Amino acid sequence: MKPLDPGVVFDALARRGSPTVVHLSRPLDLAPEAGTRLDIPGLADLVRDTAARLAAAGAGRGDHVAVVKRNHWDCVLLACAAARIGAVPALLSDHLAPLVLDTLLERLRPAVLVTQDHVLRGAAEAGVDLTRHTSATVTLDQHGADSRRPAPDPAATRQVRAFHDLPVRPDAAVPQQRADDGPLAVLHTSGTTGVPKLVVHSTTTLIRRLAGFEARRWPVVTARRADTVASAISFVHGRALAWTVSTLWHRPRAVVIVADSDPDTASRTLGAHPPTILEALPSTYVRWQRLATGPDNPFRAVRMYISTFDAIHPPTVRAFLTATGRARPVWMQGWGQTETGPLTFRFLTRRALARRAERHPTTRNLGRPVPGWVGLRVVDPQTLRPLPRGQAGLVLTRTRARCLGYLGEGDRWREKAHGDWFNTGDLAVRTRGGALLLLDREVDMIPGLSCVELEDVLHDRLPEVEEAVVLGAVDRVPQIVLVLNAPLDEERWRQAVRDLPALGTPLVIEWDDVPRTATGKVRRHELRDRYLAGAAAHGSGRWT
Repeated sequence: MKPLDPGVVFDALARRGSPTVVHLSRPLDLAPEAGTRLDIPGLADLVRDTAARLAAAGAGRGDHVAVVKRNHWDCVLLACAAARIGAVPALLSDHLAPLVLDTLLERLRPAVLVTQDHVLRGAAEAGVDLTRHTSATVTLDQHGADSRRPAPDPAATRQVRAFHDLPVRPDAAVPQQRADDGPLAVLHTSGTTGVPKLVVHSTTTLIRRLAGFEARRWPVVTARRADTVASAISFVHGRALAWTVSTLWHRPRAVVIVADSDPDTASRTLGAHPPTILEALPSTYVRWQRLATGPDNPFRAVRMYISTFDAIHPPTVRAFLTATGRARPVWMQGWGQTETGPLTFRFLTRRALARRAERHPTTRNLGRPVPGWVGLRVVDPQTLRPLPRGQAGLVLTRTRARCLGYLGEGDRWREKAHGDWFNTGDLAVRTRGGALLLLDREVDMIPGLSCVELEDVLHDRLPEVEEAVVLGAVDRVPQIVLVLNAPLDEERWRQAVRDLPALGTPLVIEWDDVPRTATGKVRRHELRDRYLAGAAAHGSGRWT
């Protein structure tokens, strides 16, 4: 097996004498006894032992191993362990509703389900038995060690074994070869419009082409030996697996894992280990924004911020670029999808986002395609014929990192794949210079305007706005849903929207009342159902 393969990457790093130390915001559910400071040899041993336990549970070559647990980096380590024995890990978020998890597990039919008690209990309370689709279910929770976590109701589930009680046989963890173009991992899309799609990636697409691309040394973006690289993302996302392999391959001084978006967690963990490179979910950056101006600012050493997964608004980028003491920090904004990996990128600077009279900087300019790697085409939504630059249409992409397809949904895949081209379901304009200006998801579109750009403007003009969501419907003005950190003055609102298209009276809700995916994206369809029930949408939703 090649060194970047997730099944053996920690062994390869240990042989290279990697000095990287991994600091965790809390211990791993997979190995709570290991604490919050891990080294590479220790991680290699952990992956090896975990692989042996998965084999003891019944997983083998070609089998699916489903992982459903609370967000933490051990989702990635479990994936590495499954890959080591030739199994195919399927990483699922515990944020998914029980009925959705039931649907996905039915498609997967895993040999082993690795989960936690709260997942099984929550499903049982909803009348769903998640164990019915798998031959073996193991829980990472240690019932005897924590009486506050009772075992799931035996009547609601089949036998559930404790993962840590499974035997560790070294011979069971021997690395298994697999075809580079065969399935390596199953990942799910965000599911902003319903049941997520199960995306099948191969070693070629996810490791050779995505992780391998990042594992090369590039100016500015590559982690250096002196860097402390921090990540606060969804660790069931494909980005987490590729990021782990490529980042550790560069052997930075330290890696910091922040397992949740709580500002107190960030303040404590990043304060103790100030990052020089930080990647987080856009919604996490928003929650941490107040820390950027606080007296114990943990972002003072950051030279590069990275943002993917979803839209990020100018005031948030501006706040973090201001927070660092570096002379020329950069913000790298990436755009891509689970099926394709990154497609475009753009570097934002303090100067690029400076406010000027009559100008409202937007982050809707997603930059240009990765040179020599990605092709982009904007087409007519009806005919799929290419449109000239400057006209809005659907975005198709051609990339060598495109996934193998959707598990159990061949028809859905064929709807989006057109030869070498893949329909992203996003609407955008390609500028004369080749940059991509994002408008909206096709399913969320409103003719004649861009919801995400309106949201950018509202964030920029009203500092009290933590979240702004524009919802459209046929034959009515767009509805605004706001989350605020201070009361909204009516006069300030009128001034903020004076030159914008007509908007409905804003609805103000709490942050926790916004339905979100595992990657922090707003589930707009749920807000539509809640506040615009029965109203017809403008978009078809055909390519979601």
